[in-house]
Amino acid sequence: MSSLSRIAEASSVRPTPRQLAWQQLEFYGFIHFGMNTMTDREWGLGHEDPALFDPAQLDADQWVESLASAGMRGLILTCKHHDGYCLWPSAVTRHSVASSPWRVGGGDLVAEVSAACARRGMKFGVYLSPWDRTEPAYGTGVGYDDFFVAQLRELLSGYGPIFSVWFDGANGEGATGRKQYYDWDRYFAVVRELQPDAVISVCGPDVRWCGNEAGHTRPNEWSVVPASLRDAERTASNSQQVDDGRFSRLVRSDEQDLGSRAAIGASSDQLVWYPAEVNTSIRPGWFHHAREDAEVRSADELFDIYRASVGGNATFLLNVPPDRAGLVSAADRLVLSQLGKRITGLYDADIAPAATVSPAGALDQEGAWIVDSTGASLVLSWPEPRRIAGVIVDEDIALGQQVERLQVEVRTSGDRWLPVAECGSVGYRRIISFPAVETDVVRLSVTAARGPARLRSRVLQAGEAG
Repeated sequence: MSSLSRIAEASSVRPTPRQLAWQQLEFYGFIHFGMNTMTDREWGLGHEDPALFDPAQLDADQWVESLASAGMRGLILTCKHHDGYCLWPSAVTRHSVASSPWRVGGGDLVAEVSAACARRGMKFGVYLSPWDRTEPAYGTGVGYDDFFVAQLRELLSGYGPIFSVWFDGANGEGATGRKQYYDWDRYFAVVRELQPDAVISVCGPDVRWCGNEAGHTRPNEWSVVPASLRDAERTASNSQQVDDGRFSRLVRSDEQDLGSRAAIGASSDQLVWYPAEVNTSIRPGWFHHAREDAEVRSADELFDIYRASVGGNATFLLNVPPDRAGLVSAADRLVLSQLGKRITGLYDADIAPAATVSPAGALDQEGAWIVDSTGASLVLSWPEPRRIAGVIVDEDIALGQQVERLQVEVRTSGDRWLPVAECGSVGYRRIISFPAVETDVVRLSVTAARGPARLRSRVLQAGEAG
């Protein structure tokens, strides 16, 4: 296939409605909570006494409000982690809240969190670990798959609409441990049957892992990539294999280029829409540990990750683990609130609505900038000079991902154009920051594109953009 044909193929790939709705959430939370919270571990050993689970002050509404204060629009709950303890009364195991003293054995945390999300207008998602260190059928093949599918059906049919079903491929059994080859196709079919609007994330066909759990993002993130990246076993082989306390801060720089012209030209695979999610934790661990209370990430650090992820054609999944009492700690809540204010301030700094736009007719009736495959420029001007420190460009990804290079210039006092920033791919959103400069005219130019695109732009005034 010629390089031009390959680019035309890439230009024609589109997201599914479920992928588009997921990307529009932008920022959502992970809640790691369960038996590990009670035992102060990251990976439980399995067979822990259910009596240990008794969070005295658990308040799901407090969890949801904490995440909402940061601007998150969804919540994914660890309904069962690797230890096998279920946060709902599963009919296929006694290793669940039904055997604990919490709510006198009548509790259902999945139901409580789902209801709290509904009250706040927040989307609800579920994490279900395929690895189960308690269930005796693990490692038996179809017998365990039957067990796992039964639990999946319980979660997907009893708790309302689900926006994400989040799988990982972790298996720390070791060389001499039990081996279970997960029947991913069977699991995926159950999700599609019961929750057709849900994306299947990470070990799944809809959303891919960014490649690390440190919040690191690629310089250019492409949603159109070779189909081989959807291979769940490949993702699983890169997943965490050991509970060493270091994985959540490990950054790997391999495979930095997944979808450029060079990358897709080097592959003969079918091209698919497979966008990235950036996931990391507000603390060193995924579950709450009191010893980490002084190691909560700052709002500044999380804001940088937000700008690089949501502002780099990915979504941002931030883990916030409640404590043993069942509450998000004060330290975490403070940072989340500060982060929410920073994010709000970023978008409030937009001065583009006050600009005069040229050339005439560059915008459609909905205010979107129309770009063809040969590129185009958009000029924004103000009556008086403004100090600007960044731009935000959104691409209408319902039409695919088209922009390959974009340049930002300002007009100087000598009536010359000064380049201040440049980026490669745009995708759903690109947040571009640069040292503050005073000007009355900004020019945005698409210098390379795969096909026609619709863009929306914001110009960020210095001092107000965080």
